[in-house]
Amino acid sequence: MAAPVTIYEGRVMHLRLKPRRHRLDYRVFSLLVDLDTFDQAAKTSRFLSIDRFNLFSLRTRDYGDGSSVPLKTQITALLSRAGLDDAAANIRLLCYPRILGYVFNPLSVYYCRNRDGALRAIVYEVHNTFGERHSYVLPVAAREQGAITHGCRKAFYVSPFIPMEAEYRFRMTEPGDEISVGISERDEAGPLLQASFTGKARPLDDSTLLGLFVRYPLMTLKVIAGIHWEALRLFAKGVPIVRHPRETPPVGVTLARSLRETD
Repeated sequence: MAAPVTIYEGRVMHLRLKPRRHRLDYRVFSLLVDLDTFDQAAKTSRFLSIDRFNLFSLRTRDYGDGSSVPLKTQITALLSRAGLDDAAANIRLLCYPRILGYVFNPLSVYYCRNRDGALRAIVYEVHNTFGERHSYVLPVAAREQGAITHGCRKAFYVSPFIPMEAEYRFRMTEPGDEISVGISERDEAGPLLQASFTGKARPLDDSTLLGLFVRYPLMTLKVIAGIHWEALRLFAKGVPIVRHPRETPPVGVTLARSLRETD
């Protein structure tokens, strides 16, 4: 049986290709949490708590629709609406935890399996710096050299330097001893942006978490600070700003390669 919580320590890379080339690369770690045992995840370490303050913590409202409804219930409902009812037997969430009470997750990923253990769907939950969220619910079908590949049209405002008229292409590996999350964004003229997270699995225990805190004491603050710093650098390079659409709902959903959205 897989551990209820696994740490993945590795690197995040962002490469903007146009209209100005721009790259950032930094070390991070993420947690992979089994939603069936979400409430019991704190038992894995004295330094990890659920829905209360600790050195590291996970709060239900940081994910899904921001409500107190259990995350397993929320994601199961999304899968059902997308016609992927069989994908809800086991759901695991890849995310950043709160560190000293703060977190910003640009992307959280839900890996959704059927009763046979086969990966049937992935939910990509995107957060922007305006406090809005959007989930892309996509079936797992095509694979290339062992990697999962799929895509959808962009339906949510994220970066003020990327237009809305674009599409995402995902290239993922199933979580194991290693993990890889790859996203490319492109418009009609070709690739705009490439982003990835690659990491290696580590067991979650007190000594590992303390070591991570020493190495990454302000990681979650660094994520949001880095977003704004890189935005300033792009602005200084003369990259034009794309204005935020006023009609964007605070929580939105794109179902199974469709452009249909619901609040």
